Amino acid sequence: MYSELIRDHYAHPRNTGRIVNPSAEAIIRSPLDSDTVLITLQIENGIIRDARFKCMGCAVAIACSSIATEMILGKHVDEAWQITKKSVADALGGIPEYKMQCSNLAPDAIRKAIEEWKKKLPIT
Repeated sequence: MYSELIRDHYAHPRNTGRIVNPSAEAIIRSPLDSDTVLITLQIENGIIRDARFKCMGCAVAIACSSIATEMILGKHVDEAWQITKKSVADALGGIPEYKMQCSNLAPDAIRKAIEEWKKKLPIT
């Protein structure tokens, strides 16, 4: 039913946990069920140096969060902002359509964290 990548990222999630004193963080909960993801980011000079997640949810929610953090590491925040639910699903080899809303939460959490980080920047 699920791709090998989904199974791998579920069984061996990357970048789990929470960054102590992160530059940015955000939590998103699914409007459809109890899936929840917390994203914490360490950002230096606009580059995402570390990204961690904690997820309460199904295998797809964990896999989406894992691969999404992999996709943004080392990227400029403007590039990370472009991550979409479709790009995360595609990176995993596809996910069932009904899982796009309830389990593919990391892209929204990443954008929300970046928004919060930008609000903290000094006005120049």
